[in-house]
Formats: sequence, structure tokens, C-alpha cells
Amino acid sequence: MTRRLPTNTRLVVASHNAGKVAEIVELVAPFGLKIATAAELGLPEPAETGASFVANAELKAVAAARVSGLPALADDSGLEVVALGGAPGIYSARWAGADKDFGVAMRRVHAELGRCGAWRPPGPFANFTAALCLAWPDGEAAAFEGKVDGHLVWPPRGGKGFGYDPMFVPEGETLTFGEMEPEAKHAISHRARAFERFVRACLDPA
Repeated sequence: MTRRLPTNTRLVVASHNAGKVAEIVELVAPFGLKIATAAELGLPEPAETGASFVANAELKAVAAARVSGLPALADDSGLEVVALGGAPGIYSARWAGADKDFGVAMRRVHAELGRCGAWRPPGPFANFTAALCLAWPDGEAAAFEGKVDGHLVWPPRGGKGFGYDPMFVPEGETLTFGEMEPEAKHAISHRARAFERFVRACLDPA
């Protein structure tokens, strides 16, 4: 049975990505936890050497929990494009380069899809996948995965969200994640779906 996080527990959000931190903090808010971020605590950012989203989320959560002495929640997520064989996948952030410029990353996705002739209506099929991992200082960890299917558009649309959001339209919707208000995105996103599983296993209402 997965260990639960009591109300008022101090929890580290083990990410240096401001967009991810903001989403996770908002999702956690109703559960009465005391949030600290990796940046606030000066925690190092471990190398993402895992072969899957779950493995990378676990690497980050376990490292943060051991260094901080607190339970830690980490996320690893990315865009998987069918016509690109699942790329960029776990390398989604690396496609943004050292400056983490997702404009660069989206242009690369667009170019790669152009080279393989995949820009046909309604747009190349893709999904966003997110893995959340909760780790404790003693090394215990549990992971939860969520996925949302959709298609890509070009040019990117919308200035909300982060990462590849402006070029991704979730299935059944007409707006990109970059055009949606946060509440609308949180209702259907890959991260929200992973978070629902995490909540059922680990959290109690405040």
C-alpha cells in the first residue's frame, strides 16, 4: 500500500521548470500541504538518465527527498509524436536546447514532420504523457502516469501554458493547450490525469 501524505506535510516539488511548478502547486493547493520548491531549497537538478518518463520522475523525486530530508514530488513529461516514432518523448526538454527555448523545440518538431510529409489534416497525431513520482527520504517511491491524445497544429497558437502547449490540440477540443485557460487545461491534461491517480493513492482532503 502506498504511503499517504497527511495534511500539513511539507512537500518538495522537485522541479526547476517554473511552468510545471506552477501547475503542480495549483493542483496540490486543495489538500493542505506545505509546498517547498527545488529552487527555493537550492536543490541540484539531477541528470535525466532514465529510459522512460516514470524512470526520470523517480530519479528526480528520490534525489530531492534524500537531499532535503522531506517527501518530494517530481514530474517528467513530454510530447510523443506518432509520425516521429514517439519523438521527442523523454527528450522533449532537450529539443529546446541549453536555453530551454521551446520556440526552437516547436520549430524542430515542425521541420521533422515536414521532412516526413506528415502535415496532413487534421494534423499529425500526438500525445502528451506525464509521470508523477512521490518519494520519501528512506527511498520508498510510487509513480503515477497520465496521458492525453490529440493532434498538432502549425503555426503555434496561444500564449498560455508552456512547452509545446501552443501546438497541441487535445482530442475533442478546438483550442490548443496554449489557448486554454488554466482551469480548462487542468480538467483534461496529462498531468491532471496522473495527479488524479496520485491523489487517490496518497492524499486526503484538507
